[in-house]
Amino acid sequence: MMFTSTGSWGLYKAPLSKSLLLLPTVLSVLLTVLLPQYHDMFTYNLQAVRQGKEFWRLVSGRLFCLDLKDTFCSSLLIYNFRIFERRFGSHKFASFLFGAWILSAFVDLLLTEALRFMFELQVDVLPAGLLGPVFALFVPFYNSIPRVQVTQVLGHVSITNKSLTYIVGAQLLTSSAYMWIVACSGLIAGMFYYSNKLAVQKFLRVPEWMARCGSVLLEPVFSDSEPTAEAPLGMGATLDIQRQQRMDMLDQQLLLTQLAHFRRNAQQQPAQDVRIASQSCCFDANCLPPS
Repeated sequence: MMFTSTGSWGLYKAPLSKSLLLLPTVLSVLLTVLLPQYHDMFTYNLQAVRQGKEFWRLVSGRLFCLDLKDTFCSSLLIYNFRIFERRFGSHKFASFLFGAWILSAFVDLLLTEALRFMFELQVDVLPAGLLGPVFALFVPFYNSIPRVQVTQVLGHVSITNKSLTYIVGAQLLTSSAYMWIVACSGLIAGMFYYSNKLAVQKFLRVPEWMARCGSVLLEPVFSDSEPTAEAPLGMGATLDIQRQQRMDMLDQQLLLTQLAHFRRNAQQQPAQDVRIASQSCCFDANCLPPS
């Protein structure tokens, strides 16, 4: 449902996000369904990195998910985080993903060594895939996206415009036993890069020449066509800002529709239970022998 919330232009001006949705997903499905014999090459095996000096696994093991549940949840999150590519540009967005990907690899090694030293917990294999940068994107999501209450469930639980994204993140977090290590690594890397500690953004960034090459290669293939026949919306000074306001409004409308459907089901269920209970009582009363 999230993939259709913004119509045919949900990935407009987000070619990198679209490529990260399509290519890793297709390759993950191929590795899982058609080519399981190549699983070992893309397993995030830290024991092989430490003992066998197979450092290439820090790259191959952190590219494609080997679990379809992880693929689905990470794809949903990348789609929701496409807003950062539209706001900051593909180059800066790619630099954030690259920096978080590099930093989270070091944090993975540090956390697993700390667990082994402090708690004698040996972690040899971590979930594979581009998961560190995905969790890192929760840092700018938390800091730069305003929290707006949409409605309340059961009168006490507040639902905001960010709730569904956090729910999908929680689903991804609980998908495997050691996913919390990858999540912590991604969040630490995201905070470190987002706050620009030690001027890390200056060193861990996509070079200009690589960004230009990526623009030439990716944009013709993955860029969506410009929306046409749009009615003006909002008070944005430019057409791009008005489109962003339109997309945000459609996302909120979808969320409101889903919540309204949920609340209707929640209200109908007690009524059905009462009706069934009353029918059962009537049936029992009719079955009683006359006194």
